[in-house]
Amino acid sequence: MTEPEREALTGWVATRVAVALLALGTLWAVADTQAGNVSSWLSGWDHWDTGLFVKIARFGYQGYPEHYSDKGVVAFFPGEPLLLRGVHYVVPSWIAAGLLISAVAGGVACVALARIAALDAGRLAAARAPLYLALSPYAVFLFAVYSESLFLALALPAWLAARRGKWLAAGLLGAGAASVRVTGLFLAAALVVQWAVAPVGPRRRRDAVPLLMPFGVIAGYVAYTRAITGDWLAWPHAQRDYWGRSFTAPWTAFHTTWSAAVDARQGAAYAWSFRAEIAAMLVGVMVCVVLLLRRRWAELVYVGGQVAALGTSSYYLSVARTTLLWWPLWLLLAEWSAKRRWVHPAYLSTAPALMAVLVVTFVHGHWVD
Repeated sequence: MTEPEREALTGWVATRVAVALLALGTLWAVADTQAGNVSSWLSGWDHWDTGLFVKIARFGYQGYPEHYSDKGVVAFFPGEPLLLRGVHYVVPSWIAAGLLISAVAGGVACVALARIAALDAGRLAAARAPLYLALSPYAVFLFAVYSESLFLALALPAWLAARRGKWLAAGLLGAGAASVRVTGLFLAAALVVQWAVAPVGPRRRRDAVPLLMPFGVIAGYVAYTRAITGDWLAWPHAQRDYWGRSFTAPWTAFHTTWSAAVDARQGAAYAWSFRAEIAAMLVGVMVCVVLLLRRRWAELVYVGGQVAALGTSSYYLSVARTTLLWWPLWLLLAEWSAKRRWVHPAYLSTAPALMAVLVVTFVHGHWVD
């Protein structure tokens, strides 16, 4: 392991310890109750989508109506719940099992990001890109029982393999990522574009075959949801019926989000969240412009596809959290910090503070994203 990779892993562990201590301190110092009634540390992480991942892991997608009535769980891909179920055989607590998955997966992702950064921008960027990811404002979701860490642990090595011309590994890892999140569809497209722009080799056509595997995984999940629900469009219908998300014009999506963000009658936490979503969308557009100008076509397809999909939803939702998955953002930021000395201290003075706010918010069960 190289020095930047060791720094990446060390930084990941250190920041996760800080988040764990922050969560513990929050549960005690901010609790308006007696000491004997303070919630446990693990229960502080049992909020929002965490319960849905656990439901799927425990009962499967057909657990309703015997165990619970939430049919919207088909909106969640099976990779995280399947691994959660497997780890649960060793770790009895579902929450602890999920946190362990996120911790290990995040470490893998940071090392892979350091290696990619080393290819693109050198040692300094290799050390800083993983740190910027680990300290990003929404990095609480890399700690919690969510699927972002696991996706990155598969997607980043897949991208690294593609950059090195190892197409079989890229396809296999990409298929794993596609089982975790629908974002795997954009990764799969980006891998194909990366193959298309790579130098021509003696096994050109055969190299492309493994890159079909991520598409196959997504098609398999669509077929599975069709079998259990009778609906070929079960995934988008779940998004529409349970999260209010459906395709709309980008200007309509922006107007709806902006109206919610500036409405004085809106709950303060939701107004903050909608404003963060707008800021994240702006960041996504800026990243796409930079990638376009630099002709980094594959990364443009990956980030641009997500920006387009999120920007044509009924309103902006989970855009800020999705920035965690935009590794070109962290690479560009690290590269920029190497050229502009003020960027590094500016980031370290703002991003960790925002992350701390969201950790406190999350463990108390308030809305984050």
